[in-house]
Amino acid sequence: MNADRPSPAPAADRLDGYLRRIGLPGADGLAADAATLAAVQRAHSYALPFENIDPVRGTVPSLAPADLDAKLVHGGRGGYCYEHNTLFADALTALGFGVTLLTARVLVGADVIASRPRTHMALLVRPPEGDGPYLADVGFGTPGALIEPLPLTADTEHAAEYRRHRLVRVPHEGPSPLWILEAYGAGGWERQYAFTCEPFERVDFDGINWNIATNPRSPFSHRLFVQRALPGGVHRALADGRLTQTRAGAVVRTADVRTDGALRRVLDEEFGIVPPAGLTLADVRMTAG
Repeated sequence: MNADRPSPAPAADRLDGYLRRIGLPGADGLAADAATLAAVQRAHSYALPFENIDPVRGTVPSLAPADLDAKLVHGGRGGYCYEHNTLFADALTALGFGVTLLTARVLVGADVIASRPRTHMALLVRPPEGDGPYLADVGFGTPGALIEPLPLTADTEHAAEYRRHRLVRVPHEGPSPLWILEAYGAGGWERQYAFTCEPFERVDFDGINWNIATNPRSPFSHRLFVQRALPGGVHRALADGRLTQTRAGAVVRTADVRTDGALRRVLDEEFGIVPPAGLTLADVRMTAG
């Protein structure tokens, strides 16, 4: 045991702090139903940015509850998929939902499903009563990411905040059905990731997280990605020294990030991230545009 790691807060205290962070009132009055699930996912998606500052600086992000709270809830930071969806899963469990951890193969830019390993974390969520299950995900970090959960049904389009999604089932040789999340973009329906519904455990993600944070073939170990969704179909992205803002998929603003001061200012003002002390362009190995 790491003696320097703070003890986790009681579940009720953790939940209240998380809900305040994403701009929702306390848990009183929040039923474990589809409406609450959608509200929490939407609020989380807008409040907590996607960022991989720690991995690109050589640090493996911790998935321990107290460390997630210290960083994402109280520390003014974001994180990548394992951090976001672990925190989200804890909150949903505290609210009374059933949560299954899933792994997915990211298909953006891939022609063959089997060419990508299972590196993405997503959730299958079941309300204690009513409809379900739902695919829920607050950690994808792209313009094709979900804003609200999707019922696990095939070939049904769902729209939220100028984003359109559907799930399709495709034949494969495994024992479990293979699902693909698709988002509608400039090229029509575009594959985002593929998954099956067999459950994974938290310990499984310890190794996956370490690999993605340290493997030199992982983009998250050497290239800074910062993303934030905002209401009204707005999406901001920072990569390769350039800030890009889109609205409903159309580019409305770009800016080069050429200095250390500009990097810290953009993280703060555009993404709501409190930059680590002394952060520089060299720290995140980002090439100015």
